[in-house]
Amino acid sequence: MDWNEVVRALSAALGIGLLIGAVRERAHVDGSSVAGVRTHALLALLGAIAYGFGTAAYVAVLLAVALLAHAAYVRTRDQDPGLTGEVAMLLTVALAGLTRESPSLAAGLGVVVAVLLWAKDPLRRLSRELISEREMKDGLLLAAAALVVLPLLPDVPLDPWGVLQPAMLWRIVVLVLAVGMVGHVALRAVGARRGLPVAGFFSGFASSTAAVASYGRLARDQPRLATEAAAAALLSNLASVLLLAAVIGAVSPGFLRTAAWPLGGAAIGLLLVAATGLHRTRGDSPAAEAPQARAFRLSHAIGIALPIAAVMLAAEALRRSFGDAGALIGATVAALAELQAAGATIARLAEIGGLPHAQARWGVAGLLAASALTKLVLAFASGGARYGRITGGGLVLMVVLAAAGAWLAPA
Repeated sequence: MDWNEVVRALSAALGIGLLIGAVRERAHVDGSSVAGVRTHALLALLGAIAYGFGTAAYVAVLLAVALLAHAAYVRTRDQDPGLTGEVAMLLTVALAGLTRESPSLAAGLGVVVAVLLWAKDPLRRLSRELISEREMKDGLLLAAAALVVLPLLPDVPLDPWGVLQPAMLWRIVVLVLAVGMVGHVALRAVGARRGLPVAGFFSGFASSTAAVASYGRLARDQPRLATEAAAAALLSNLASVLLLAAVIGAVSPGFLRTAAWPLGGAAIGLLLVAATGLHRTRGDSPAAEAPQARAFRLSHAIGIALPIAAVMLAAEALRRSFGDAGALIGATVAALAELQAAGATIARLAEIGGLPHAQARWGVAGLLAASALTKLVLAFASGGARYGRITGGGLVLMVVLAAAGAWLAPA
């Protein structure tokens, strides 16, 4: 027996019991809780010790605690009909047993359990007030698309060129759905001024193209939020530029130092216009109207994924026909739909010597211009003139400063 592992497991179990018990104790400041700090600490130690004696002893302890929890529920159900306290007792014993196998995993799960126990009121408000029945159905659709359909789709390409992978294309659909859900819930939770910029930035790590379309639809549905929606769309593109830098760095760290000039210029341009838009709305930003009943539309997401597939096929055809020059053209074409994939192509060419760094640097600026062109058209089509002008202005400044960075970068 390794006593160091035993002591570590018992310490983790005691910590879990104290943490869960403290949360339960504070939830019932009137003293009505049947299991507080001491009880949960003792249950955790009991579970960890029983696990060391074998499966039979551990199961016997679990059954005994279950009987205690049942007795406690019978005694307190008139005052507190919930089962949270009783379930927490069983979880404490279960996690204590897990400490004998993986103390770090058990401790992490213990923190998760404690957070869930503490977040009773915020979770209740989220489920009862912030999320409507229609939004709940949309959330279930999103969960089914991500957790049921996506794992069943193959990663094997369907075409002879190895471009169209069903799982990859469906991931785009899922990302578009998620963007719509995040922005919708954020708007409901904290309002347009704070919710849209935050949701916009983080949605850009999934798909800035989808974000431009989604926030364009919001601007069309609620014209008074056009400025805030445009700022959110530009912040999503800022996140996309940051992600592009990470992708280039992963493929070719040496080229990233050269590409940092156009990428930095692009980021500055987007941030300037987004910040200016948000500053102009400060103090007189209109109150957000009730969002549309639907958080997203599946047809809208599929309508974005299908053109991406077509552009990827066209880019691969150009690469096979014209070699590295064709690959550069194909990457620029691909940037119309997927900036990160196109950036990885440029970085790979720079890494293997197919393109000098100076040309590859201008290639990055070209990718940003191609991506901006697609989003500019999409902004006007989805959000109308005002949204399109603000978003387009930021995208144009992004391209101009990216070109300036490529020009000023040291050789």
